[in-house]
Amino acid sequence: MSDTLYTVTQLAKELGVTARTVRFYEDKGLLTPARKGQTRVYDARDRARLKLILRGRRIGFTLQEIQDMMDLYDRKDHNVHQMAVALVRHRAQIAALKQQLEDIEGAIETAETACAWMESKLSEHRPD
Repeated sequence: MSDTLYTVTQLAKELGVTARTVRFYEDKGLLTPARKGQTRVYDARDRARLKLILRGRRIGFTLQEIQDMMDLYDRKDHNVHQMAVALVRHRAQIAALKQQLEDIEGAIETAETACAWMESKLSEHRPD
């Protein structure tokens, strides 16, 4: 691992989030920065964990699901168990997201049909 240390501001800026976001994940126990005097300092492990948290949130995982998967990281089995668990969860999330996409596409189609019908009815009643 790199010896690079980051302040909350540096880490937030590098990963495109607010300092408040970084502190939120720290408060939830997902990040564990060290202290250098009064300043929190984040190391490469914290940076990697934050990247995983942000990726997990973007996919739609809950913080608890992210925490559960990250807790498996410390195993000495080359992360085989962690990857097996994460793979199952990712596949399930993909299926859920595909279903949501299908539902959204159906809702859009229904709304477009309704709009076309209303536009047609309105055009029948417009004075020329």
